[in-house]
Amino acid sequence: MQWNESLSVGIALIDDQHKEWFAKADALFEAGKKGQGKEYVGEMLQYLDSYTRKHFADEERYMLSISYPGYDEQKRAHTAFIDQLQKLRDDYTASGGSLATILGANKMVIDWLTKHILNMDKKIGEYAKENKK
Repeated sequence: MQWNESLSVGIALIDDQHKEWFAKADALFEAGKKGQGKEYVGEMLQYLDSYTRKHFADEERYMLSISYPGYDEQKRAHTAFIDQLQKLRDDYTASGGSLATILGANKMVIDWLTKHILNMDKKIGEYAKENKK
């Protein structure tokens, strides 16, 4: 799945980071499909984890700056996703880098991200627009 305009939140920083996130998740999927080395895929998972943490921190700062009322719910969702990513990394290591684990990780990341953007992040953009923040 590629990022598309239907996933736009309307906040440039967040949209740009979401685009990057989709690109990296796609690169992870392609690496798995091509049977690239375990180390490369492990590095991609590490990058995705680091980028996720940065994105969530930026998004949370933005929500606080506009006094977004859904901040606590977003924070809980972010924390749960970071925990899921760690489990994926652990599963990847334990599986010895299996393709099934990589494909499962990619599906989980893209599904979660798409649902999260459509069901939660878009509300941030709507709130910011309604409140001219």
